[in-house]
Amino acid sequence: MGLFRNDPQTVRLESHDIDLNATRAPWSLWADGFGRLAIRAIQIIVVVAVAGGIIFAIQQLTVVTIPLVIALILACAFAPVMGWMRHRGVPSVLATVITLLTIVLILSGIGGLIVWAVQDQWDELYAQAQDGIADVIEWVQTLPFFDAVAQQLDDVIGTVTDFLTSAQFGSGALAGVGAVANFATGLVLMVTILFFFLKDGPQMWEFLLRPFRGESYLRAERIGDKTVTVLGSYVRGTATVAFVDAVGILIGLLILQVPLAIPLAVLVFLLAFIPIVGATVAGILAALVALVANGPVNALFVVAVVVLVNQLEGDFLQPVLMGRSMKLHAFVILVALTVGTVLGGIVGAVLAVPITAAVWGAVTVWDGPNLPARWARAKHPAEA
Repeated sequence: MGLFRNDPQTVRLESHDIDLNATRAPWSLWADGFGRLAIRAIQIIVVVAVAGGIIFAIQQLTVVTIPLVIALILACAFAPVMGWMRHRGVPSVLATVITLLTIVLILSGIGGLIVWAVQDQWDELYAQAQDGIADVIEWVQTLPFFDAVAQQLDDVIGTVTDFLTSAQFGSGALAGVGAVANFATGLVLMVTILFFFLKDGPQMWEFLLRPFRGESYLRAERIGDKTVTVLGSYVRGTATVAFVDAVGILIGLLILQVPLAIPLAVLVFLLAFIPIVGATVAGILAALVALVANGPVNALFVVAVVVLVNQLEGDFLQPVLMGRSMKLHAFVILVALTVGTVLGGIVGAVLAVPITAAVWGAVTVWDGPNLPARWARAKHPAEA
């Protein structure tokens, strides 16, 4: 019977272990490797959900968010001008009005130049395009499979005619009117926001920094200064490079007597703000106009001019004007362009790279004026 007798001390120890295990059991499930993996998974899900919510809100409020971002970038680009005028004793309101009028005049001048050049040369280009299309049709008629091609062309023409006479075309036209109204609203909003950014930008930033203290305040201040520097330098450098590209290609188009040379040069300037893709699209459009107006040999010369100008710009101008601090890897640029295009269309493609450059600039000053975040620092062989 002694074998089945329980020792009181043993009973107390076992009951203590049972109580301890019962107390620790719920938390111990999160303490092992699998538990830590589950915690990380939950954190990732929360971050993705928050990011998705932010992206959804941005997509729903593009009339507000896009003008806000454009105004911020333009304000950063003209921040040195505002600072120079303030240091010279110019009142803040007067300096803001002068800078804002300069920006509006530049944008209006670009748009007016395109409209004037197109109207001035449209009749000539239209006549040349008719002749070029007639030559293409005459050449197609000599092909052995002309009957099949003709049938496909008839089907395409019939489809387009049906669409133009359908109710869907009318709804699309109404959607276009709505898009124009949204553009006008966004333009007015952008100019208004830009006015306040130019006039009260430093005070707005100081207001946003009020919740921060100590090292957090210094970090936020560094990030703000770096963002203004990167965005401003990016816009000014890109505009300079785009201007040189546009002038070089304009000279080539005028020498080759390509119609719409001025609108094409302005288009080169605008598309230069979309890295990699913009130069390609501008070259294709210039070559197509030359092909329709002057023939294939002239189009090949146009392609050669575009390639030469872009090569000179990429090898000499960009390294000097943009600097290494804002140089992003081509892979990063392509990913940023893709994401920006998906989220915001053409405007998103234009804004994607400067925003990415600003984010990377913030990372480079995260732990100090010249000290990147720990995970972004280059490792020495001994630390790898």
